[in-house]
Amino acid sequence: MLNFHPRWFAKSGSFAKLGSFANPGGVTRRNLLQLGVPFLGLGLADFLRRESHAVEAARPTSRKSLIVFWTDGGLSQQDTYDMKPDAPSEYRGAYEPIATAASGIALGERFPRQAKVMDRLALVRSVHHENGIHAPSAHWMQTGYFGPTLARNAAQKPSLGSVVSRSLGSRQPLMPAYVTIPKSEAFGYQGAVYLGKAYNPFEVGADPNAADFKVPNLSLPGGLSLRSVESRRALLKTFDTFRREIDRSGAMEGLDTFKSQALEMVAGDRVRAAFDIGSEDPKLRDHYGRHRYGQSALLARRLIEAGARCVNINTGNWDHHNDIVKGLDEHLPPLDQAIAALVEDLDGRGLLDDVVVYCVGEFGRTPRMNGHAGRDHWSDCFTVMLAGGGIRGGAAVGASEKFGGGVRERLVTPRDLLATIYQILGIPLETHYEDSTGRPVSIVGEGRPIQELF
Repeated sequence: MLNFHPRWFAKSGSFAKLGSFANPGGVTRRNLLQLGVPFLGLGLADFLRRESHAVEAARPTSRKSLIVFWTDGGLSQQDTYDMKPDAPSEYRGAYEPIATAASGIALGERFPRQAKVMDRLALVRSVHHENGIHAPSAHWMQTGYFGPTLARNAAQKPSLGSVVSRSLGSRQPLMPAYVTIPKSEAFGYQGAVYLGKAYNPFEVGADPNAADFKVPNLSLPGGLSLRSVESRRALLKTFDTFRREIDRSGAMEGLDTFKSQALEMVAGDRVRAAFDIGSEDPKLRDHYGRHRYGQSALLARRLIEAGARCVNINTGNWDHHNDIVKGLDEHLPPLDQAIAALVEDLDGRGLLDDVVVYCVGEFGRTPRMNGHAGRDHWSDCFTVMLAGGGIRGGAAVGASEKFGGGVRERLVTPRDLLATIYQILGIPLETHYEDSTGRPVSIVGEGRPIQELF
């Protein structure tokens, strides 16, 4: 049985004989089949369909968004955001502290760009949890819940980005609410789990710094041009209310609104333009840095401007057990440039108050260097950086002990960090979502916002 929208009857009075599958616009069954199943992007269409079905009428409204720099493996706080210059050499490491734009706050010498914008950044130097293994700690920091073990690595709770996507959705139609660049981290803890696949991230799937950068999920299939797409798009719009199969052989699932939306994402100007980083001023691209970190940050800003709600930049491997100076010399300068340029760019565009920038990993590194000139895993006390969204710039909350081994004042938990971000974004902290068993689960548990940041 074919379902036709009543407005078609209103326009035409009646349809031509259904057996020939014709209509007043001259579109035939053959026309529809010529669209081609591969072209329709069923995976993307299914994503949009699930997203639409899951929209909740009572969503809070908010202008704010989030950009995360995920430092996978654990960034060394002793060499960056929480220097210990008076400690013995095996603790203080190779870098010297430098003054910043915020009185009384020093950063490591490999962060000169962030030092200049420290008056717009805030540090939390007393983050603590009780696990030193990558998988459980990554899950804890990204979901607020300890869960996976080495014996059971699967994600058990939804990620920060998925909660934001479920709670707020995107700010513009068709834009993915939650995006990961270049792809989601390896453990799988940036997904939606029981919130539903609609709230999994849209993976960019490529390095924005690559000369031939393009997003695979937004690329036209081989043999199709934009000109041919335009005619197919017009045809598809004509049939965007179909809900049932139109081909008894099962070759097509039926054309509906969501395939039309998928086509709009693939061929439409606005969404494709958001991902077109090549259209940016080359001087601005240089300012961000011609490396993956910098171009990912620039792309994140473009996506947020276009309506995405949360963009997660996965920055690479920070697990420096051996020769940490070599590793940090490679990774710290591009991270520094990317963060500082993003903050400056957002501020210059009047967007910084509406976008939270968050630099975080699963834990920090040991205060004392090991015998291989590296630092090992350390969750007793480490640092995260936040900026924007109304956060007080030039703030340093909490403190580590003399040599950085533990929290000296103002212990902060992973849930406190998430509660802080949710509050800024306008997500009620009493929000619960049902897990796979139907049990309501809090998004923050006992976590409470860090009021000293405001």
